[in-house]
Amino acid sequence: MKLYNYFRSGTSFRVRIALNLKGLSYDYVPVHLAKGEHKADAYRAVSPDTLVPVLDLEGQPEHALLSQSMAIIEYLDETHPQPPLLPPDPLGRARVRALAQTVACEIHPINNLRILKYLGGTLGLSEAQRVDWYNHWVLEGLRSYERRLEDLQRERAAAGLPPSVYSYGDTPTLADCCLVPQVVNGQRFGLKYEGLPLTMAAFDACMRLDAFQQAHPSQCPDAEA
Repeated sequence: MKLYNYFRSGTSFRVRIALNLKGLSYDYVPVHLAKGEHKADAYRAVSPDTLVPVLDLEGQPEHALLSQSMAIIEYLDETHPQPPLLPPDPLGRARVRALAQTVACEIHPINNLRILKYLGGTLGLSEAQRVDWYNHWVLEGLRSYERRLEDLQRERAAAGLPPSVYSYGDTPTLADCCLVPQVVNGQRFGLKYEGLPLTMAAFDACMRLDAFQQAHPSQCPDAEA
């Protein structure tokens, strides 16, 4: 398999985590978004929407190009079910997807690179204003994430269960694949994660695992200082 991705891309980071958790090897193909490499004709042939990541199922029984990180991760979970990234029960799966989508649908789309470039270029916002925009919407979303975790922990306590180690339960899930990149990207913007004890506890638990550490942007072949 080949993974077309950018080291700072949060969506690429998600897929790298999932591949690592599954113990799957892949060829790393860098696409530098800040330099506009994703807009080149050669890459447009790989990704019609000119986005990262793209997983090339080269060498698989069905050779195809997969886009959109959430779809890629669920494909990996279905085709390589161990260890699972979604719980076995419908309610658990719905809850994990809700946590993941809090990041993937509510936070990330309005804070990714092309949005920030539009705010600074077309709309003329200053760097400080763009950082304020970013920090405001990330914190809004993560506070929602924290409230979801509070509800889940109350349910576990009522059932006589110990607190979750990760976002949902005692193993990393799709939710954690989304949470960790968002927190790491926010750290690059100087975001202070205060008042989010459950969220940051899940993040810290994930970052003690090799699968998350090795997927970190700083470990990527195209990483920059």
